[in-house]
Amino acid sequence: MPLSDDRTALDLLEAHLETLWRGTDLPLPQEPVRLAAQGGGELVRWAFDRLRSLPREPDDAFVRQVGDLLLEFRSRRCPWNAAALRLLDDPYTFVATGPRRYEDWAYDVRAVLHRSVPDPRGWVRLDRDRTNTARHTVPAYPFDPPGASVLPSRLYPLEPEAAVTALAIMAEEWQWEPSPVRSRPDRDAVLADARTLLDRYGTTAGYWTNATAAASGPAPDFLAAGLQDTRSHSFLTTEYLNGLDLFEDLGLIAVSDDEVGVFWSIGAY
Repeated sequence: MPLSDDRTALDLLEAHLETLWRGTDLPLPQEPVRLAAQGGGELVRWAFDRLRSLPREPDDAFVRQVGDLLLEFRSRRCPWNAAALRLLDDPYTFVATGPRRYEDWAYDVRAVLHRSVPDPRGWVRLDRDRTNTARHTVPAYPFDPPGASVLPSRLYPLEPEAAVTALAIMAEEWQWEPSPVRSRPDRDAVLADARTLLDRYGTTAGYWTNATAAASGPAPDFLAAGLQDTRSHSFLTTEYLNGLDLFEDLGLIAVSDDEVGVFWSIGAY
């Protein structure tokens, strides 16, 4: 199905803002500008107006302001983006969704971890390692996922509410977490954001985790345990690259008829 002008303009502008933020882009050519102005809608026009108003010098201040604009643009684009950014943008996480193309969804999970498929809806991805040079050595870095025939044996099924709590505790840090979700004053808001993210996959979605707490049943209370007390089968590479050791991880996989969502929290030092 061809993309709408509105979706195309949003995608073009988001890509442009991200590359400006990374300091690698040139001004947009006239065709995307025309498309954005004519078919992009109010959000695109708002973002262009904000971008044009930013002072280009000094460079470091411009880049910071573009980063702030990109964050707000992504949050305004849809409620799912806003929930993902509120919940998981600060800790070391990986959040990405890909299309469901295989009956055996393990192949789809591997495609997401290898960044070989786009988000079907053009929504936000959280992936600080997408441009990491470590991927020249380990293509799926920070992951070294098992083959599709082995991958399901490293996972356990979860009931929907357990999936919500597994996702919610990814808002915590692996070490020296000063405020576990279970004791935060905004606990209910954190859980609400987690539910918003999983609602994307529909009421018939299946959920799986690499957490060994689910080995004895599909309804562990992740919230009570917290991230620091959650053990798992690791999907991370053991390679030591760019001065970073990778240790703990907690993953959650959501599978619907159309999409596969992958959420991962990573402990690194």
